[in-house]
Amino acid sequence: MTREPSFEELVGAEATGDERERLLRTHELLLQAGPPAELPPGLQKAPQMGVVNMQERRRTVKRRTLLLLAAAVSVVAVFFAGYAVSSHRHGSSGPPLAKAVSLKGTARAPGAKGELEVWHPSAGNWPMKLQVSGLKKLPPRFYYAVYWVRDGRILAPCGQFRVDGPQALTVSLNAPYPLEPGDTWVVTRQGPGGAEPGQMVLRPVKA
Repeated sequence: MTREPSFEELVGAEATGDERERLLRTHELLLQAGPPAELPPGLQKAPQMGVVNMQERRRTVKRRTLLLLAAAVSVVAVFFAGYAVSSHRHGSSGPPLAKAVSLKGTARAPGAKGELEVWHPSAGNWPMKLQVSGLKKLPPRFYYAVYWVRDGRILAPCGQFRVDGPQALTVSLNAPYPLEPGDTWVVTRQGPGGAEPGQMVLRPVKA
């Protein structure tokens, strides 16, 4: 099987800058148009038009070959790009999910609910995504906070957020702590300058 020349072998140092960009755009048009029709037998032998400049002919053949190769490279690139997107949507790439915690509203927010996803750490940081709904909009300088809990004890905050109303909201959080399998989280209502956990509005749903 004959080895196909590489892209660099075909291009060399001749196609650079704007010329290379024009070639790349042209190959996309060639790809859409498909291969040209075969010549009829009567036209396969070109008429004698005098002496041909062999150097120009080699350059023309080289450029045409480059266009065809660029079209093939484009097809491969589109294929792998689609494969990467499909793999990401199906969860085969990116950090794996470590755990998911369902949250329900307390007596202070009976209609609230949430889902917290915790992903495996990168450099000691555990990325998290919280989806909440049913929480009330708070006055200025008030906010909601997510707290890390172990064995029933609130240990440290993992992020803060506000809402515009009871509609669903998704926020990104982070836990820079050494987590353990039994850890969970709660959401509290915080006031101005509140360094300590405030009133709990969301807590874990017991299995």
